[in-house]
Amino acid sequence: MKSMINNRKVTILLIGLLSLAMAAPVWSETDSWYDTAHALQEAFRSVSSDVLPVVVEIDVTQYVERRNTQFTMEQFFFGIPQNQEGEPETQTFEQQSLGSGVIVEQRGKNVYILTNNHVVGEADEITITLYDGRSYEAELVGKDPNKDLALISIETTERIPVANLGNSNDLQVGDWVLAVGNPMGFESTVTQGIISAKSRREGPDNTGFTDYLQTDAAINQGNSGGALVNLDGEVVGINTWIVSQTGGSIGLGFAIPINNAKKAIDDFITKGNVEYGWLGVHMGTLSENLAESMDLVGEEGAFVFNIYQDSPAMEGGLQPGDLITTVDGQAIETSNDLINIIANDNPGTEVEVSYLRDGNEYDTEIILGIRKEETSEGTKITLWPGFSVAELTADMKEQMGLSRNSGNLIIANVTEDSKAAALGLQNGDIIKTINRKAPRNMEDFYEAINRADELDIRVNRRGYDFDYTLSLY
Repeated sequence: MKSMINNRKVTILLIGLLSLAMAAPVWSETDSWYDTAHALQEAFRSVSSDVLPVVVEIDVTQYVERRNTQFTMEQFFFGIPQNQEGEPETQTFEQQSLGSGVIVEQRGKNVYILTNNHVVGEADEITITLYDGRSYEAELVGKDPNKDLALISIETTERIPVANLGNSNDLQVGDWVLAVGNPMGFESTVTQGIISAKSRREGPDNTGFTDYLQTDAAINQGNSGGALVNLDGEVVGINTWIVSQTGGSIGLGFAIPINNAKKAIDDFITKGNVEYGWLGVHMGTLSENLAESMDLVGEEGAFVFNIYQDSPAMEGGLQPGDLITTVDGQAIETSNDLINIIANDNPGTEVEVSYLRDGNEYDTEIILGIRKEETSEGTKITLWPGFSVAELTADMKEQMGLSRNSGNLIIANVTEDSKAAALGLQNGDIIKTINRKAPRNMEDFYEAINRADELDIRVNRRGYDFDYTLSLY
């Protein structure tokens, strides 16, 4: 308790020091608070001196062709000039943008710089400028929209400083951090703040295979791709996006943890793209209603709604209806946890997966595959069973005008391009029987689909019964 009180006093006095910076000092140079403030100042100076040389300015040029829509009087009366193919002539416009990057590795003459995917975009030309003013033309090594990361490189025999990458897992809320980059074109800018939160899942488009560090260190346009560093001068994050109603910093900045980028750096250099581990399940976070229906109240994990045919998960014995609780001892609280852990493992890695089924806990060893985009042709068609269900309560039946014996399960979601969708099953269909038995609840449903490779399903749709036969193979 004494330590906590002292820390609070230090914080309060430091804030007072900042607000009275232009006034005469109210303590002597031997005062402990004065020493503490100057020690922090020296730490900021030291970190800035170490980190500024490893953060670069990135200037991106993209050439865009557009049809000429401005006509002269002659063109108005006699027509628009056309090329040899008979198409209207186009003009080439130059689009320029600015960002930041971190020098992360040097292999021989090749120097590699990590930045954001949205910084390089569809660049035709990339130029980087070092802290000491040297400029180089850069080439794109690889980029990945799933993590919003990209790697570019320059060739030189000159001496180039390289960043010291830290361990973002060691960060705690309240830790001091500095943000280094080129906001609004003001090169080599350093701002300070703290880690406001960890493991933020909500990215700018709610997609991707990374979580984020939240910081109140000022981050603005042009900071993207720059470094978030700790007081040891180690890069612990790549500044990526902000929340703002004005476009400027309001203390809500987000950075990709450097541990989420380390594998990507090596993949870019050795393969040109990022390879993600793949388990082969279609899952979601355990909701309150789902937990009650499956007798999983109080449990946390990723709930398996569907499973891919011949996937690592299927070969490892996982089934729809399972709740995945840990991977290699790492707790799974939400489906995002499972996505991030599996995606950051290398394909071919063997992982131990713990899961709950019918109230019992099981473990299985699974060798991860290579993740492919689920929208690629022929991928979703192998999903089993290709739809998820929810229980119909008495109130829901009354609101829908259904009789009490109309069925206890409703199809909540049919996965696009799955066999179930191709067969004709629809959202809102009420399941009457599966293999001639009426499922009483969701536990009955998952028991039925996991017991057979072929399902005879009778559903009711707007008062009419329809029969379907769904096969796994």
